[in-house]
Amino acid sequence: MPSDPAGSAAGARGRVVLVTGLSGAGMSVALKALEDLGYEAVDNLRLSLVPALIQQADPKRRPLALVIDSRTRDFSAQNFLDELEELRRRDDLDVRLVFLDCGDEVLQRRFTETRRRHPLAEDRTVPDGIQRERALLFPLKEDADVTIDTTQLSIHDLRRILSGHFQRDAQAALQVFVTSFSFRQGLPREADLVFDVRFLTNPHYDPELRPLTGLNPAVAARVESDPDFPDFFRNLTGLLRPLLPRYNQEGKSYLTIAIGCTGGKHRSVFIAERLAAWLKQQGLRVNISHRELDRQGLRTGGAAGTPAGQPAGTPG
Repeated sequence: MPSDPAGSAAGARGRVVLVTGLSGAGMSVALKALEDLGYEAVDNLRLSLVPALIQQADPKRRPLALVIDSRTRDFSAQNFLDELEELRRRDDLDVRLVFLDCGDEVLQRRFTETRRRHPLAEDRTVPDGIQRERALLFPLKEDADVTIDTTQLSIHDLRRILSGHFQRDAQAALQVFVTSFSFRQGLPREADLVFDVRFLTNPHYDPELRPLTGLNPAVAARVESDPDFPDFFRNLTGLLRPLLPRYNQEGKSYLTIAIGCTGGKHRSVFIAERLAAWLKQQGLRVNISHRELDRQGLRTGGAAGTPAGQPAGTPG
């Protein structure tokens, strides 16, 4: 039961963001990000205290962000859902539930590296605690307004996504985030729409273009020279044109579009740049990132050589 988007009629109501999810998935980072956005932030709050805090905090004056998770003394998924339903019924509140998810291997590594004890693994192994908590929280994930998988996200990525959904001065227009990526490195889990451009001419096989990126005009010209490019891009924008206003009407304030190729260096970068430019022409607020270029230090210039740790034979 998603609430209205930021900047809509819900703006006259008090904003309350409830954050929950798997231990180690980034709830403390999320709460700090919301606090930096101007929210009054409270961590590890008991469910029984939520109504009194909302009454006292006055979220119409300043929005409220609360982390409620399995550490809480009186926590249960059903109690959480009951309290959430009560809050959603109130005409004076705009309530959102954010669920932070993460892959088991990454969670286990985070607990191992920090030597922290999993809250549900006092008498068992960390993997057992993770599975126990995942089962406990499943009903909340199913009812969440926003689910964020932090498996591959940096702290910066998580803050960006939360800002896209919950910045206080958000306008009614849909915000769009476009990212390029390599299929070899896995899909961006936060993506709403994914497009595969591996069928286009690959500049990797030209020795002169191989060390360049899709930000370079010579690479762009090679991809554009593919006879199937004009029809592809026309069909891509033709698909998105009617979808974007519908996302906005349905209350989606933030949309992530991912463009993938083999190495995430040439074709996907160029297409992502071209698509972002088109989206801006439609009057949308657009941010763009190139996941593999950012990881490899190739984000600026578009003409850097092969970075350390990147095999020269990786197709783009």
